[in-house]
Amino acid sequence: MTTAIPNPGLGTFRLKGDDLKSAVTEALDLGYRHIDTAQIYENESEIGDLLATSGVDRSELFITTKVWYTNLTRDAFIPSVRESLAKLKTDYVDLLLIHWPSPDEEVPMEEYISQLLESRELGLARNIGISNFTIDQMERAIHIAGEGEILTNQVEVHPFLQNNAVVEFCQRNNIVVTGFMPLAVGKVLEDDTLAIIAEKHNATIAQVVLAWLKQRGIVVIPSSTKRAHLASNLAAFNLSLPEEDIADIQQLDANHRIAAPDFAPTWD
Repeated sequence: MTTAIPNPGLGTFRLKGDDLKSAVTEALDLGYRHIDTAQIYENESEIGDLLATSGVDRSELFITTKVWYTNLTRDAFIPSVRESLAKLKTDYVDLLLIHWPSPDEEVPMEEYISQLLESRELGLARNIGISNFTIDQMERAIHIAGEGEILTNQVEVHPFLQNNAVVEFCQRNNIVVTGFMPLAVGKVLEDDTLAIIAEKHNATIAQVVLAWLKQRGIVVIPSSTKRAHLASNLAAFNLSLPEEDIADIQQLDANHRIAAPDFAPTWD
């Protein structure tokens, strides 16, 4: 696949109401075109309303949503995608993801990956991908879907969880890594090493982290409701970090995982 995922995107996890409206409205005004949501976020309808009235042409937007694990069965999958599209007020999403692999393999992977492919064949999704898949699960998904079919694996990545084995596997197999929680829900702002690097570059800590992820070839979807932060995140992509800063950030890896629900797979 050659589809480029716009980088950065706007993450909308936990955003609803006025916060969501502020985030989406300000982001679009600043030039963001990639909006990331999911069935479980319960904000697809609000996002659909905001995008429909934004004045931005649908062809300019890149909308991602994700199928929740309770909808992975053959009977539920396609209907749930159609429901998401109705909420989002669009005929298709640009990227459709499996949000989590089926817990304890209750639904066979062959079943839901085939439904993911079917969604694309029906024109409900332009591109398909996965989220929170381990290396073993990615290998199986590639075997089922075929090489080059899976555009991305969306996983938690930040300085304290660098996820090197997963990132390297993805990049070897031409799967884009999309990093969620890139700022570790604000924990990066408390780190002295990152503060020193930021001061050296006359940048914010958030900009340093996003620049580091960009240099790793990772797409990021930070979430913010404030225009200044959204603009600052865009400006991060003009920052280039030298090797010594990269090396210092690499030392921060502590395998500190934030998104670890009880139904998660056994991580690499």
